[in-house]
Amino acid sequence: MVRILYYTQRSPYARKVRIILAEKQLPCELKQTDINNKSQEFLILTPIGKVPVLVDENGLVFWDSTLIVEYLDETYPQPGFYPSDRIERLCCRQGEELADSLIDNVVGLWYETRKGNQADFDTQAKYQSSINRVLSVFEQKLTVSAYLFNETPSAVDVAAISGLGYYSLRFGNSWQQEYPKLSQWFEVLHQRQSVYSTMPKA
Repeated sequence: MVRILYYTQRSPYARKVRIILAEKQLPCELKQTDINNKSQEFLILTPIGKVPVLVDENGLVFWDSTLIVEYLDETYPQPGFYPSDRIERLCCRQGEELADSLIDNVVGLWYETRKGNQADFDTQAKYQSSINRVLSVFEQKLTVSAYLFNETPSAVDVAAISGLGYYSLRFGNSWQQEYPKLSQWFEVLHQRQSVYSTMPKA
């Protein structure tokens, strides 16, 4: 059976999974999905109707990007993106949740901004404040380590690069001036083929 990933090219959630698949060199058929006109095939696989959805070679079906990343890392452990130590693993998952919140707020800000004159300023400000708070935490983290969890790329970095990639796509790269260490980290990670090849396109 062929491994299949249902995705959209710009989805930061799907990008997390695509990066992990590339890092682990797991062949995968990519199925572009129209989330505005979902097929019956797609809805049978996922009751929440969101990308990404992974159908693995063994027929197992998983949806939710964080769950998929965890499944892939446990099933295909090399290279690993979570620590083996239980406490460190929990701390890594906590950092990943913070990065996922960045994605959620960037997506929320974009959808609110798309409303144009109908956009609510207070809602936009709330999203932006949450984004800035997470970026400040990550900037501080990079003063003591090369990556966002330790000295090697982890699931935290994968989620964060996906969120910041989408942020740059929708709102430009002006954030890099305010967060120089995060900017350097962003450029270093984009030298990896897994990250560069999955960049969202305008």
